[in-house]
Amino acid sequence: MVQAGGRQCMKLMRAAIVSLLVLSLFGAGCATRPSSPSSSPSQPPVNLSGYNAAFRQGYTDGCNSARSAMRRDERRYRSDGDYMMGWNDGHSVCQRR
Repeated sequence: MVQAGGRQCMKLMRAAIVSLLVLSLFGAGCATRPSSPSSSPSQPPVNLSGYNAAFRQGYTDGCNSARSAMRRDERRYRSDGDYMMGWNDGHSVCQRR
C-alpha cells in the first residue's frame, strides 16, 4: 500500500514528466532544418524533371536572378552549355512573371 506522501510524490513526478514532454514538443515545433550551402534560395515555379542537373541548376539560378540579386556561376556559364541555356531560359521566363 502506498502512503499519502508517496502518492503526492508520484503526482509531482507525473506533472514533471508531462511538463518536459510539452516543452520538448514546443521546442521541436520551433526547430528549423538547416539549408545546405548549395541549395537555391527558392525553386522555380515549373517542373524541370525532364532536364539534366546542369540545366536545372542554371534555370534555378537564372530565375532567382530575375527575382532578386544576380546569381550566376560565371565560370560554369561560359563552359557548360546546358547551364547557360538553363540560366537564360530561367531568367527570361521569371523576368516576365
